[in-house]
Amino acid sequence: MKRHAISTRIWHWLNLLSVAILFMSGLNISNAHRHLYWGQAGFQPHEAWFHVIRFPGWATIPNYYSLAAARDWHVVFAWIFSLSLLLFLITALLNGHFRRDLAGRREDWRPSAIGADVRKHLRLDFAPTEGKYNLLQKAAYAVVIFILLPLMVLTGLTMSPGMDAAWPFLVDLFGGRQSARSIHFIVAWALLAFFVLHVVLVLLNKPLKNLGDMIGGGRLDETA
Repeated sequence: MKRHAISTRIWHWLNLLSVAILFMSGLNISNAHRHLYWGQAGFQPHEAWFHVIRFPGWATIPNYYSLAAARDWHVVFAWIFSLSLLLFLITALLNGHFRRDLAGRREDWRPSAIGADVRKHLRLDFAPTEGKYNLLQKAAYAVVIFILLPLMVLTGLTMSPGMDAAWPFLVDLFGGRQSARSIHFIVAWALLAFFVLHVVLVLLNKPLKNLGDMIGGGRLDETA
């Protein structure tokens, strides 16, 4: 049995590409107005709750300031990201990936079990007791898949005037377009933090094997 289903592997790499391009084009868009607000309106810097730095060209797509070009990149890959996420969620529900690999048992979420898993991580022991993922991995993946990624999609839709006209309830859901923009910015950096932590943990735990498993699938009966 494969450690990672082909649907998971395809989504993993497509998601990596999409998120990288969305993040870097988003930095270019951020350079157009480097202030964040709460509520429905906001334009003056003194009304902002946060002032964003100007990001250098090497960190943005394109590598020069162009709001129009950055938006083109952002919109195209936002659709790729959203549709691939939807297909992954449907596939993972149908093939039992969520129930089997992420849900865990009730006793797994006891404070003593969580504490034991934290101590194992501090010893750089990432092997799960059973199944594919240890407890902290399950929690992190669940937060990313069910909270952060959907938030990115919904707040992105809220900032779109066309979607706002079609589904005005989205603006109310997030307390205003400017609030949605702020949440979008915060979640983007939370996803970057997850990505950095994910890469660090992979490098600390058999990186070549983990990379090979995510490309070829690996085998579930192999040592994690």
